[in-house]
Parts: sequence; C-alpha cells; structure tokens
Amino acid sequence: MMSAKLILNQDEINESDFEGTRILGITAPIKNYQFCILLNQYMGFEFRFNPDHEIALKRKSRTYYFSMYEANEPNTTFQHFVYHNQYDGEYLLPELKHMDFIWWIKGDWIEDEKIKEVSHTIRNIKGVQLVVELTPEHIKNKGNLIFE
Repeated sequence: MMSAKLILNQDEINESDFEGTRILGITAPIKNYQFCILLNQYMGFEFRFNPDHEIALKRKSRTYYFSMYEANEPNTTFQHFVYHNQYDGEYLLPELKHMDFIWWIKGDWIEDEKIKEVSHTIRNIKGVQLVVELTPEHIKNKGNLIFE
C-alpha cells in the first residue's frame, strides 16, 4: 500500500501558520537521514521520517518529493520539522537554493535564547557550514512548508 503524498494548495496559505514560529536555514551537504541522525545524537531529539508528510511538488510536468522529518520536544509545546530543500535538482524553496535544510519550529513562545542555543549546537555538527535564522518574509514560497 502506498502512502498518500501531500499535494500543496498555494491558495490556502495562512499567515497565522507562521505566527510565533521560528525558521532556520541550514547549509550542510550531507544526506538528509544522516543529518537527522546527527541532530538526534547531538540534541537528544527523536526526528523521524514521516512518509505521509513527504511533500510532492509538480514542476516541469513531473513530481518531486521532498522529505520531512518531525520531532516533538518532550515537556513543551514545541514541534520541530526539518525539510530537505533539494530533490533531483529541484528545490522546495527555490529562493533558498543555498540551503540544504529548512528547520521550522512551532510552539507557543520560542525565545531568542532557545534559537541561539539550537543554532550553536547545529553549527558544531560535522559537515554543517551555515545556520541562519529566516523570517517568513524571507521565504517567497512558504506555502511549500504547509502540510496540514
């Protein structure tokens, strides 16, 4: 049985989906599953690939599938989503081609200190070249991140 892939509806982008969230762009030319294994080791997360949340985008009369890994942070309201930004020469967020991964953190209130801590830890992972915080205004195709 094949899992249902998510098809995005760009018309249903709701700016409120991004209120209170934080987004990191990460340049790390390593495989997506290896990156998530490293995040789990370094940060104590349990990132898991969810095939039901793999994002399918139709471009150039073909479909591209972008993997997404999820983790919930214990004892908090924080949900973490790591998207692989590239698949077979296409980009989930074409305006951020230099980013290999997009990390979207959702929760009630995410303090600057937490983002600094997360960024610092990611920077110390072997293979990571850049970690930068992005605002929703930086992301032209932010609807590509919405999967619910």
